[in-house]
Amino acid sequence: MRALFLFLVAANLGFFAWTNYFLPPDPGLDPRPPAQQHEPRKVRILPRPDAAEEPEPRPAAAAAPQPAGCLEWGGFALAEAPRAEQALEPLALGSRLSQRRSEETAGWWVYIPPQSTRQAAQKKAAELKLLGVEEYFIVQDEGRSRWAVSLGVFSSELAARGRLEALRAKGVRSAQLGERDTQVQKIWFQVRNADGALRARLNELAQAHAGTEVRDCAAGS
Repeated sequence: MRALFLFLVAANLGFFAWTNYFLPPDPGLDPRPPAQQHEPRKVRILPRPDAAEEPEPRPAAAAAPQPAGCLEWGGFALAEAPRAEQALEPLALGSRLSQRRSEETAGWWVYIPPQSTRQAAQKKAAELKLLGVEEYFIVQDEGRSRWAVSLGVFSSELAARGRLEALRAKGVRSAQLGERDTQVQKIWFQVRNADGALRARLNELAQAHAGTEVRDCAAGS
């Protein structure tokens, strides 16, 4: 038995020596001690193969352009329409531009009070021309308003006040605001296929022409 035991011990020692000194090392094993096998600076964490990639944020969608439509600018008295046409000429609207007339009740007007005679009214009109005011007419109908100088009739008090302020800015001190229930013809300039940029341009024109406004065309107009 003792001889058998010594034989097994010798066989084990021989196998150990053979595997460590004569066989080539396994490339998958690191012969260094475990404490020396990890280099923290070279360690990097790899994502799981099944991890879904986060989608890149999409850019914010651009604001949808305002759809084109029909706009109208007005309303102008018949005598004021040529001046409005001249203001629209730089826009080169061509066949997109048209006119419509409407019969409106003018509840407000801006005027210079009645003068004593026709000659006095004409003199007042000449003074208006010197101040750069072109839109006016002398009231000749019989009644208490005869020989007054009308500077515009309007369907709303707000529009009439806008006209009065514009006149005073030009130096017209005798103009007044009053109620006047009468039917007048107004002209509206309509523009088809008007986009947001054109709406802005028309609003600028409306600001420069007191008593006018820009609005969407009425259905069927």
